[in-house]
Amino acid sequence: MRPVLLIDFGSTYTKVTAADLEKERILGTASSFTTQENDIGEGLERALSKLHEKTGVLHYEARLACSSAAGGLRMAVSGLVPELTAEAARLAALGAGAKLASVYSYELTRGDLLEIENNPPDIFLLTGGTDGGNRDCVTENAKQLAKLKARFPILFAGNRSAAEDIEAILSDFPLTLCPNVMPRFGELNIAPVQREIRNLFLSNIVHGKGLSKTKELLSGILMPTPSAILSAMRLLSKGCGECEGIGDLLGIDVGGATTDIYSIGQGEPDDINIIYKGFEEPEAKRSVEGDLGVRLNVWGIIEETGIENIAQSAQMSVEELKAFIVSIESDKKILPEAADDALSTLDRALAMAAIDIATRRHAGTLEEVYTPMGMAYIQTGKNLRKFQNIVMTGGSLIHANDTMALAKRALYSAEHPASLRPLSADVYLDTQYILAAMGVLAEREPLVALRIMKKELTTLGRCQPQGGTNNG
Repeated sequence: MRPVLLIDFGSTYTKVTAADLEKERILGTASSFTTQENDIGEGLERALSKLHEKTGVLHYEARLACSSAAGGLRMAVSGLVPELTAEAARLAALGAGAKLASVYSYELTRGDLLEIENNPPDIFLLTGGTDGGNRDCVTENAKQLAKLKARFPILFAGNRSAAEDIEAILSDFPLTLCPNVMPRFGELNIAPVQREIRNLFLSNIVHGKGLSKTKELLSGILMPTPSAILSAMRLLSKGCGECEGIGDLLGIDVGGATTDIYSIGQGEPDDINIIYKGFEEPEAKRSVEGDLGVRLNVWGIIEETGIENIAQSAQMSVEELKAFIVSIESDKKILPEAADDALSTLDRALAMAAIDIATRRHAGTLEEVYTPMGMAYIQTGKNLRKFQNIVMTGGSLIHANDTMALAKRALYSAEHPASLRPLSADVYLDTQYILAAMGVLAEREPLVALRIMKKELTTLGRCQPQGGTNNG
């Protein structure tokens, strides 16, 4: 046996997974409340005690971790144009596992600067202009940041012609120069920035989150939890060596505070009559809907869906729904007592709505336009119509008694025909919360991590949308 311990320091729960590298299997999992306010190691020790009740005391070959504790990796990004450099910066930050505090476009305003001063990010990503293009805006933004009293790491990934000026202006900040996230119009180059974000997380941010207290317990690899999940999704999709992946996939993680969506695949137009608008999105994409959560951000779901619709889906009156929301807001850690109790039914309704909204925001759209040559279509964003797999995780999905019904909300819908969501898909469920653990393990043993996922993820079957599909 070659046991390893994989740890996820979550903002609410610390989850531990023991895996055997030799037999490529999960030995056991356990969790405990994260004790960030005291000593984060306390929550870890409690989780380990629960784990060892199942597995016995193990002598681990390695202890590897990821973390979203203390708010995770908070970033602010600034770009020139919302649809271009600011969007490129946003995609870079999210793909690196960050939680976006703010996205700024054009010149930073007095209000923007006050917001940054009062709530400094862990990292500020400053971008703007293609190489050799506009440099005035990004240089002015650097001058405004230099006036702040707060100091925080800044990554500059904008017009390379402005790099020397930026370096001089921000000499009082921890500054890292990176290649431009959009060196040419419509061209993304986000991988170098994501590597630097990861390096900063490892070298600086970890100490500020209190995670350095556990340093003596770990063998290494501390990364943001969303980055670990994205790594697991990519590995599961693409495969490793002689072990094939499952193909293009859509990943869904409904949590208490956010709903995270992942897609692995090109997502290009699938018809010669479709014109692509904007820059090509990354093959491995993550989006975070910070207003959609089944505990901390219930009202974000309700406001977009309608309180009457949520009440109907939860099979309760509006008054009963409001009463449940009061109880949720007073105790964010409240959990259903049974799969069919009222709270479980409400969680299901909230999760269904969150999946519907978040997948529509993540997927691209198709718009009909008339040209001198006749009817044509314009695609904006990523085309998921031919993606054949959906991978689901998160408590409200894992504990649901009809997960396939939830998965259907991620598929094509006649109510939103312009949304380029999958037409049908095979559904996999992360019943043991192992995706983050496997993303961490993939840093050292990708083939083992892939084989464990293919063995341990629960296959639920083929999911078809209600009311058929439209392939037009």
